[in-house]
Amino acid sequence: MSDTSQFPDPIYRDTVLGPLFDAAKQHYAGPVRAINRAHLVMLSETGIVSAETATALAGALEAIDDELDLPSLSYTGEYEDYFFLVEDELKRRLGADLAGALHTARSRNDMDHTVFKMVLRGRTDAMLGQALKLAEALVQTAQRERDTLIVAYTHGQPAQPSTFGHYLCAAVEVLLRDIARLSTARDALDHCPMGAAAITTTGFPIDRHRMADLLGFTEPLRNSYGCIAAVDYVTGLYSAIKLMFLHLGRVVQDLQFWTAFEVGQLYVPNSFVQISSIMPQKRNPVPIEHLRHLASMTVGRAEAVIGTMHNTPFTDMNDSEGEVQLAGYAAFDSGARVLALLGALLPACSVRADRVAANMDAACVTVTELADTLVRAEGLSFRQAHSIAATTARGVIAVEQPLRAGYAIFSAAFRAETGRAPGLDAAAYDEAVDPAHFVAVRDRFGGPAPAPMDAALAHYTAEASALAARYAARLIRIHTAEAASDAAFARLQPE
Repeated sequence: MSDTSQFPDPIYRDTVLGPLFDAAKQHYAGPVRAINRAHLVMLSETGIVSAETATALAGALEAIDDELDLPSLSYTGEYEDYFFLVEDELKRRLGADLAGALHTARSRNDMDHTVFKMVLRGRTDAMLGQALKLAEALVQTAQRERDTLIVAYTHGQPAQPSTFGHYLCAAVEVLLRDIARLSTARDALDHCPMGAAAITTTGFPIDRHRMADLLGFTEPLRNSYGCIAAVDYVTGLYSAIKLMFLHLGRVVQDLQFWTAFEVGQLYVPNSFVQISSIMPQKRNPVPIEHLRHLASMTVGRAEAVIGTMHNTPFTDMNDSEGEVQLAGYAAFDSGARVLALLGALLPACSVRADRVAANMDAACVTVTELADTLVRAEGLSFRQAHSIAATTARGVIAVEQPLRAGYAIFSAAFRAETGRAPGLDAAAYDEAVDPAHFVAVRDRFGGPAPAPMDAALAHYTAEASALAARYAARLIRIHTAEAASDAAFARLQPE
């Protein structure tokens, strides 16, 4: 039986406090260090602590950083957590009263959420950087494949000709919206909770804006209760992550379908193919499977974090803190693997023109343009034209001929429907059912023809550049704040 008179109980130590201490060593020591230094600078600048006290605390904090071998430490239960370990180190060097001055006008409540935001903004910035690189790779591949014909599918069946570039641009549009969503969620990490203390701020004349500046935030989070209770910075962020990888997973699923032997539209190079251990003919594009399950794992991990917040009290609670924050980092880890792998795989793939042509022939995918041409050139209603086109398609499929070989079948269908011979001659018919022509005449805004594709690619490039500039500005702001905080802390150091 455990000794219930001593804290911590060994089981509580091993199942909760120990793992959290290990997580603090790995993830939170840097932000805690930054907060301690910035808070001391603010206390000194506002006159809440004397210059002498600030100098003594600055020297002790510097000594702790130099002397404490954090990676080698194991959790013993002697201190409740990493925060109290640092405080005890200060006490050992300065005495309890002087050491305690550093904790004036703050709480672990506001510190915790500030730490979590600092860690999340670093991870989110890294993910945004990777997502922007993927967008750039997709745009470049779409430019390369602007005119490369593919079969576009709906409901799992061949539908119409398009181009690989046009397909990739659709994926780019969604990815850029997902990056914008993630960037907006990242904005919520730019509001600093420091100064909220436990719940209601403090009677000391603190400068919350100065703390925000020193820690690289844009401003303080205004409501002090919200600083320790609101978790929308978590739920909003993981919702944006969930959507990004849910959407990327749909593209990955198409890659899986397109590489199937029976479709064969997409060729995966040998560098991304694994062989069978027993079947020598097999070319297995296994990275696509890894992409699919890693994307799904990322979605699930993000959803787990969001779901943990459901029906929790609107106050400071562990439900949104160490354990949950740590679990969420796994979504960043698997998501990073997806972004890197997809960014390498897709540009390396190519379209198999022979299989595309065979599938187009077998499925009569250009027959929609035949119907459209009959409306424009013959003055038929679309319903009449659709009937003629459908009869033509059924006829060539029955004799296992491509649509371009079906002029005689078309003529008979036209005469049966209209009672007259078609004005469309064989050459005009051939053009109407040609896949390249199909694409070329679809030159409306957003279509696959060269002109709208060029305009779209220029637009995506500009949109990605704007998102990249927003991303770069954040990195510069944080770097500048870190340098300013270090300089201000250095000025407190003993001569």
